[in-house]
Amino acid sequence: MDNTEKLKTKNKSIMVLGTSSGVGKSITVTAICRILRDLGENPFPFKGQNMSNNAWVDMGGGEMAFSQAIQAFASGRIPSSEMNPILLKPQGDSTSEVIHLGKSVGITTARNYYKNWFQSGWEIIKKSLSNITDKDDNCRLIIEGAGSPVEMNLIHRDLTNLRIARYLEANCILVADIERGGVFAQIIGTLELLKPDEKKLIKGIIINRFRGDISLFDEGKKWIEKKTKIPILGILPCLKENFPPEDSLDLLDRKLTNENPELEIGIIKFPSISNFSDLDPLENEKGINLNWINSSQDFDNFDLIILPGSKQTIKDITFLKESGLIKRILNYSNNNGNIFGICGGLQMLGEYLEDPYSKEGLQSHPKKSIKGIGILPLKTIFENIKTTKRVMCDATWPCNTNIEGFEIHNGITEVIKTREVKKLKDIFKQNKLGWYLDNNEKGSIAGSYVHGIFDNDQWRVNYLNLIRDKKGIQILDKKQNPIKLNVRQLLIILLINLKNTSILNHY
Repeated sequence: MDNTEKLKTKNKSIMVLGTSSGVGKSITVTAICRILRDLGENPFPFKGQNMSNNAWVDMGGGEMAFSQAIQAFASGRIPSSEMNPILLKPQGDSTSEVIHLGKSVGITTARNYYKNWFQSGWEIIKKSLSNITDKDDNCRLIIEGAGSPVEMNLIHRDLTNLRIARYLEANCILVADIERGGVFAQIIGTLELLKPDEKKLIKGIIINRFRGDISLFDEGKKWIEKKTKIPILGILPCLKENFPPEDSLDLLDRKLTNENPELEIGIIKFPSISNFSDLDPLENEKGINLNWINSSQDFDNFDLIILPGSKQTIKDITFLKESGLIKRILNYSNNNGNIFGICGGLQMLGEYLEDPYSKEGLQSHPKKSIKGIGILPLKTIFENIKTTKRVMCDATWPCNTNIEGFEIHNGITEVIKTREVKKLKDIFKQNKLGWYLDNNEKGSIAGSYVHGIFDNDQWRVNYLNLIRDKKGIQILDKKQNPIKLNVRQLLIILLINLKNTSILNHY
């Protein structure tokens, strides 16, 4: 980038960088957005490039990272793909789908991304920043970086850290994670690898996930500030609450155990799992214990099995077959179990999946089709054009209620005529969004294309009550909204630590 290339903004931008991935950049940006909103400012979250299969669909049908949608809500804004102009959706074999301003524009390998997509990506980022500031010149950009800004083998192709920081001349915060160990080396090493003009942009440091007596770190804080000449803005506690992760690799490391659970739920951990934020309401629901399943095991103790979304449905159903999980799922179904599939999980529950355009990698298969699990009388055909749209519909099962969510899928699913078809019923008044059938009056097999279905409190509570009632335990008698509650708790703790820091003053 030409160092003279700059975008002048009315209000100084704030950028959150990290010493590595997973140090807490996303939640820090979320908290700053809420703080500034509460102070009467006009924050606008932004992340130039994100790599995640945890996606959201905006009002125009554009895909964006779920974390930027959460940041938008904290800012009091409606999520828009301009907040995340480049989204890379990994699909295995070192390839990713490239999303520009919400729309799929191609597939790339990691090796060819810089050569084929770097310049167009930078132009998309600049275009988005210009559009945002042109439409609302009174906003303050709150920008999230990605990974570490000083990966020296990648820094020449880094679109979303220092290139943006220099372009906006942003005031930057460096976040480090003390729980990982080596926090002094994290901070000093990162700063030493920055060029002098880049280091000048770092205006403050946040140390995240501190455990124990914070006074024990007083000397450490003084040493860092003396060594770097940069103030430590806050030392944030290690929180029990889980913020939605961007990377599916983080899922197995999360502690999802609730005390004295009434319901045990098993979730299939597909290699290409996507939109795992669908499960957050269950993760935060009292009385529920979530168990990630990535190998064949006994399902007898589970009250519900969930097949979540998948970026590569056919590859993931092949995983089910090769791992022996498909037999476990069929046996569980035959024993009156409860099963729910979301999007790709719904498709797998059907009889057949067809891939005429090789969207799912069936180039070598002579008929370009594969058998599903075969529990529901459904057939899915993967179309060439992806469906991405917001959904507002009316559920009729397990209760009558309004549903909000979104769709992201290539497959079109149809009911096929079998002896089971008479038992199959629609979940919604609107066709082709979801189906269910009773499983010998002891359980149900169901699936839906609606991402975010468990976010709908009345629907979620009534669905769980079906399982509770059949198990003979007390049903829920009140509405709950655990995601909003937990994010609020996270923000309150962060507000206490960040609210009076100099980084949030007007510049």
